[in-house]
Amino acid sequence: MLDATTHATTGLGWGVIGFGWVARDYAVPGLQGAGGRLVAVADPDPAARRQASALGAAAHAEADALLADPAVQAVYVATPNHLHRAAVERAAAAGKPVLCEKPMAASLAEAEAMAEAVRAAGIRYGTAFDQRHHPAHAAIRAAVAGGAVGTVTAIRIAYACWVDAGWASDNWRADAARAGGGALMDLAPHGLDLVDYLLGEPVEEIAALTQRRVQGYAVDDGAMLLGRTGSGVLVQLHVAYNCPEALPRRQLEVLGTAGQILAERTMGQAPGGRVWRIDGRLGLRAPLPVAEAGASPFARQMAAFARWLRGEGEGDTFSLARDLHTMRLIARAYAAAGSAPCR
Repeated sequence: MLDATTHATTGLGWGVIGFGWVARDYAVPGLQGAGGRLVAVADPDPAARRQASALGAAAHAEADALLADPAVQAVYVATPNHLHRAAVERAAAAGKPVLCEKPMAASLAEAEAMAEAVRAAGIRYGTAFDQRHHPAHAAIRAAVAGGAVGTVTAIRIAYACWVDAGWASDNWRADAARAGGGALMDLAPHGLDLVDYLLGEPVEEIAALTQRRVQGYAVDDGAMLLGRTGSGVLVQLHVAYNCPEALPRRQLEVLGTAGQILAERTMGQAPGGRVWRIDGRLGLRAPLPVAEAGASPFARQMAAFARWLRGEGEGDTFSLARDLHTMRLIARAYAAAGSAPCR
């Protein structure tokens, strides 16, 4: 655990391994918004290193120099999925706590190896499920716990976007060897983790169907998952890379015996969206108040991670066991679909 006095005085010093658009556009502004400092970046791309240098960070082609820097107090891993394991294992060997982008890895076997390295080193580890830090989702969780919908019967999530093969010059998300899968691997972990966050219990049973219908690449461009929690809540999750961006493509519904909560455009990297509670008796709709509605999910996530390292905040905000369970669900979903790139 970090020295609480030094951390509180100077702000958490972060090293970032992998400086793509998620790290650059969301994670770094988030850690800075949470009072942290960008100390160093490691990325093999010279252009990424130039961008890091422009932000005042030490820029390295390899992670070793970043991990050797005593000013780096925590590491954020934002590489392509197939590089997560090596980055986390090296950070663990260096004794650095890690926040790693989802999914944990490109395969269940790699995630399990990462977990073993984390346990052996005794470091703190979290997977970056930023959706559990969205202010609207915090409001929904509190409303559900307060009985706003009665007994929860089902959760329905649509989390879709458009990702064609030319979306980037080298789109690793459409490459099974680097991503471990397609839309299911990339987007379903968010939905599964969000169900756990909203209900306080995970999905236990899962089935899935995948499709390769629109995009011209070898991984799934859409999937439908059906699950059930231990208490019997049914979960429906639609994820896709084949949904035009202008369509209503990000929606969350929590249904219960006394009403429904409906959220639109809350899922994603940015704050905002709209949330309503619909009364189950009269069908009347009213906005659900959201505290800190304009707060960045990434800033809230980085602040929560910093508090966790200081031994503050909720103890279950980050959980290696929960993250491994999510990876096992993804592997089982691919196996049920008969298209199992998640090894």
